[in-house]
Amino acid sequence: MASNLPVQTDHPTDAGDSARVIVVLATGGTIAGTAASASDHLGYTSAQLGIEQLLAGVPALAGLPIESEQVAQIDSKDMSHAIWQSLALRVAHHLARAEVRGIVVTHGTDTLEETAYFLHRVLSPAKPVVLTGAMRPATSSQADGPQNLLDAVLVARDPAATGVLAVLAGTVHGARHVRKVHPTRLNAFSSGEAGPLALIDKGRLVAAAGRTALLAAMDHTAPVAVALTHPVAQWPRVEIVHSHAGASGAVVSALCADGMARARCVDGLVVAATGNGTLHRDLEAALLVAQSQGIAVLRSLRCGDGRLIPLAGDRLPGADDLTPVQARIELMLSLMPRDPS
Repeated sequence: MASNLPVQTDHPTDAGDSARVIVVLATGGTIAGTAASASDHLGYTSAQLGIEQLLAGVPALAGLPIESEQVAQIDSKDMSHAIWQSLALRVAHHLARAEVRGIVVTHGTDTLEETAYFLHRVLSPAKPVVLTGAMRPATSSQADGPQNLLDAVLVARDPAATGVLAVLAGTVHGARHVRKVHPTRLNAFSSGEAGPLALIDKGRLVAAAGRTALLAAMDHTAPVAVALTHPVAQWPRVEIVHSHAGASGAVVSALCADGMARARCVDGLVVAATGNGTLHRDLEAALLVAQSQGIAVLRSLRCGDGRLIPLAGDRLPGADDLTPVQARIELMLSLMPRDPS
């Protein structure tokens, strides 16, 4: 369902600025999915339509200076490190072009938050990089992709927008805080306690309460640019384990043994912890052994919101407010050699 909303914002661009190019990079996902029936919102096949078809389905984008490129065509559950690197390289290439105002990335929702965080950490861009997707396939009678795509372009054109953002269901999220919190509903994403950066109301961008600008609202650490060139096969191997009732150290031991058997030792482990970073004693014992053997360990929270508050006596470092999947990316990047040679 295409929208005819005008593209306008609370921060209007001047005539020269409005002519700057928006580049749309496509990776597949539900937004490009199709089903046999317009009433089928779940039994669809992802990544069937190309980006030109998606753009053609949004008449309100006609006439705007938009370029498009198909970087990948996958269901985002199958996102890979190789595609991450390829996507980041294409984003970096277009961001370096003076005539480009911003980037939009169409993406499946299952791993959108991971890709957003990865792009933030390896690029930390000054121009906006806006990820969007859909919870309904393009053939659905309730297709949300066209409106989300229109909104993403609206944000990418706004002079106040910067950094990596996610735009879905009329809401703008920063890459550090965006989370998929529901498997099927249209408003499936949240920024938790941090709250969204802005809302899109009747084609206008409205900063959320307390926000004076559409900033990415994340840390300003230097980007880990080595991920753009370091061979993907040599990226550190980081796995995620969970603490739970009855947890043991068997999974940790198996991962370490697997690494030794394959001569590709696990380099790091993220543990999704209970409470404020607490761990079952048997699992903690195994993680402490792994840490003593040189394997990096990082605790994150499994509850999906809040931040891990460090306490005196902690024997394993914490990941602050990062989710387990974000903590995995952070640990992987931290272990990546800064000199790829």
